[in-house]
Amino acid sequence: MDNYSINKGIGKTVEFRGLKAQYLFIFAGGLLGMLILVMILYMAGTSSYICLFLGAGGSSMIVWQTFSLNRKYGEHGLMKMSAKKRHPRYIICRKPVRRGLRSAPKPHSL
Repeated sequence: MDNYSINKGIGKTVEFRGLKAQYLFIFAGGLLGMLILVMILYMAGTSSYICLFLGAGGSSMIVWQTFSLNRKYGEHGLMKMSAKKRHPRYIICRKPVRRGLRSAPKPHSL
């Protein structure tokens, strides 16, 4: 009979060097975007030194900001912030007060 190992990582969040969940997508997308930007600038004829400076500076800024957000807000913090922005700050009721104070109509009997 064969012995199969059980995957103990089911239900855990994805983690890479301390980055968790949605921060991995921000990290990977930012670095990919920076790579494409540098490639476009290089093909357009921009100086190699400018491309190197922009690529290294932008990439280091993305890495720094991503780890900073991960440390500040935690695993589900960005999702909580975006959900909080969707909620109204206050509820406005523009119906007259008299309407709310009126008694409910009595049901008709047959």
